[in-house]
Amino acid sequence: MAEDRQPRRYPRNLQGVMQLAVDAGSAAEGPAPVEPMSEERKTWLRDALAEVCKGQMDEVEQMKQCLAVLQQEGSSERETEGEDERDEEDEDERESAFEMLSELCENLDNARDFMTLCGLDLCVSQYLCHAQSGLRWRAAQLLASCAQNMPQVQAHLLSMGTLPKLLQLTDSDPNPTVRVKALYAVSCLVREQEAGLQAFLSHDGFSVLMRGIQSDSEKLRTKSAFLLLNLLTSHPEQKDTVVSMGMVEQLVSVLRTPHSPFHEHVLGALCCLVEDCQQGLKDCRNPALGLEELLRQRSRELQGKEESQEELDFCERLKVMCFRGQQSDDNGMDR
Repeated sequence: MAEDRQPRRYPRNLQGVMQLAVDAGSAAEGPAPVEPMSEERKTWLRDALAEVCKGQMDEVEQMKQCLAVLQQEGSSERETEGEDERDEEDEDERESAFEMLSELCENLDNARDFMTLCGLDLCVSQYLCHAQSGLRWRAAQLLASCAQNMPQVQAHLLSMGTLPKLLQLTDSDPNPTVRVKALYAVSCLVREQEAGLQAFLSHDGFSVLMRGIQSDSEKLRTKSAFLLLNLLTSHPEQKDTVVSMGMVEQLVSVLRTPHSPFHEHVLGALCCLVEDCQQGLKDCRNPALGLEELLRQRSRELQGKEESQEELDFCERLKVMCFRGQQSDDNGMDR
């Protein structure tokens, strides 16, 4: 009978709280409850919420412990100045600390707490320029984790002059993983962030992207081309600036390299530079580039390849924008 039914027991953790909320919501769709929440249920809910809050505090403590590990680096360097080799176990410990922090700071509250704990300052001042590449790229990755969708963190990093350091790493670090992770952090600081975009422009960021697209690293080429496409799509007012840099000629030369999936982003960027930009259109139509024939050839190669459909669409779109009706336009100019 209904009056003999035992109340459902929930685990005393976040999952239990969520399940209680779901069940309460489901019950609300039916008849109204005939009794208020029991004292036992109230006690359970208070205890469960306390456990959840304790878990959040535990994460802050974990971040503090990781920071303590990373802060030892500074004193260790001063005490052993002149030594060439680092203790391998200590380095592994610092790398593990970075990995844990990157995971924790995917949570926005933790990212804000990490900033309050001066963790961002430590990453920028000591680890972006660290001799060990494994620590450099982990520091850049952690900054990216913190900055994603966090205007407060982005503003703090920009005020510290972090962006030019990241651009320099992207452009010239000898380790390809460092370059890729630094570009990831750059992306988190400039996309949908006006102050970040202005800092990016003032430090010739588009040239850094162009060199990234021409690099030997497939990942760096892909991420550089993707960020270029994203910025041109989000900020069409930058087209004239980019075209004046000779970007059209550079991108077409990239398309002539052995085919790679990142060419999809290159073609997308060219479409952006042509649309509503007379100089970009003129540059693409320059007979010396041979772009029309290149696009025809690429279209033939991509036909029937389902995985390349978006690249084919960009290719066809660029052909239409640049060369369909070009003869009639030229005749009109002659007249």
